[in-house]
Amino acid sequence: MAQLGGAAALALPAWSRHAHAADSARFALGVASGSPTASSVVLWTRLLGDDLPDAVPVQWELAHDAAFTQVVARGTEQAVAAEAHSVHAQPGGLEGARGYWYRFTALGQASSAGFTRTAPAPDAAVDMLDLTVASCQRFEHGHFAAWRDVAERPPQLVLFLGDYIYEYASAPGALRATRGGRTERLSAYRQRYADYKADPHLQAAHAAAPWVLIWDDHEVENDYAGLHGERRQLFFERQRADAYQAWWEHMPVPRSMKPVGPDVRIWGSLDWGRLARIHRLDDRQYRDVQVCPRPDRGGSNTVNLADCPALNEPARTLLGAEQEQWLSGNWSLDRPWNLLAQQTLMARLSRSPTRVDGQAAGRYWTDGWDGYPHARRRLLQAAADRRVPGLVALGGDVHANIVADLQVDFDDDKGGVVGSEICGTSISSNGGPQAGLDAMRAHNPHVHHARSDERGTVRLRLARERLEAEHRVVADVRDPASAVAAGARFAIEAARAGIQRA
Repeated sequence: MAQLGGAAALALPAWSRHAHAADSARFALGVASGSPTASSVVLWTRLLGDDLPDAVPVQWELAHDAAFTQVVARGTEQAVAAEAHSVHAQPGGLEGARGYWYRFTALGQASSAGFTRTAPAPDAAVDMLDLTVASCQRFEHGHFAAWRDVAERPPQLVLFLGDYIYEYASAPGALRATRGGRTERLSAYRQRYADYKADPHLQAAHAAAPWVLIWDDHEVENDYAGLHGERRQLFFERQRADAYQAWWEHMPVPRSMKPVGPDVRIWGSLDWGRLARIHRLDDRQYRDVQVCPRPDRGGSNTVNLADCPALNEPARTLLGAEQEQWLSGNWSLDRPWNLLAQQTLMARLSRSPTRVDGQAAGRYWTDGWDGYPHARRRLLQAAADRRVPGLVALGGDVHANIVADLQVDFDDDKGGVVGSEICGTSISSNGGPQAGLDAMRAHNPHVHHARSDERGTVRLRLARERLEAEHRVVADVRDPASAVAAGARFAIEAARAGIQRA
């Protein structure tokens, strides 16, 4: 982990400064943990160096204390060139709901230490879950002060909802640049992850808490759908395979999640005791292609419903049939909260009136759930039919803080609210004009808050009766030492669907 200096180091809490004391060139991309269960957690690092042999033994240790005087587990993993010398250690037999320190050594050098925790046992009585939700961290658009804020106030868990990297080449004059051009091959994706992971604030956030991650489009290519790239390139299947491989190499996810060619299952769920079930979704790998694209392009478009009747084809899917069926049977009916960790905005967001002369209308962006309205309706109808408690959709992708109620039919005010949505803004990626969102509010009364001029994260605190959400807002994304402060706050009562301003 690259050693922090100056104001950035002073901003970190004492435990984090201690954790960064043993950085070395071999471990310059830091350490991370993730995918916690009640008895295990994944410990990640990646070795660097042009002189690395094909295979390097890497020792890891897990301890109850930061000084590693109470080591509870240790082992050795082989970091091999075919996997970018990454390590995905997964110690088992751990205590549930317990914090641990971890570190690595290899080739005579030591990593910094990181802090992680296991999940509570699925049947454990749990009073609280404190988590951070984040997405969309384009390197060229800003610094990662939002991650420094996370490291200063570590949550129990970080949920990252996609766009960890961006595939574009850096434009001339960018605030800070990544190496190389557009990423299309494995070596380029590996280099791009290395550029991002060299950021000290991102490293500090990884070292402070375990992460649960899903991807969105930019880990591969903007707006891709299944095996179809936005540029309709003939080599896209190979590109997706390379991109998935690089994502796995750089994320704290288990070895069992290693891709097979262009395929890997990332969807699943995590129970946080008897308090909450977190459902992880994948809305990229199995979706139907977007309808009514721009001429000679794939990917998204913004279209009027009247000009694109294909939007209303009932069979279209965003998740694929298998994942849809799994989710409809995986809701927890005996926990107060069901958190839907997915990539994008779920609530309808029309750019124009949704009824004209008594007929359905509106103007919609086709890459998100608005491009798959029947798939959204199936999901929410299944939740309504089963009376799923505490349904809260968590999203990102749109680079705006949006808070909304979820309805099976957004045109039927009498149909009732079946869930809530908290869509978080980006870590650093630019947002659209605020005036545009302000104008859309008139056509979308279920949207209670919409700010595209904010960068940052969302902090959630769940108790059995109430969820509280706080937007953490970066004052100046161009400044790595920027202040980060509380923005809007909202609350959801477990016994009643719908958002309230706290």
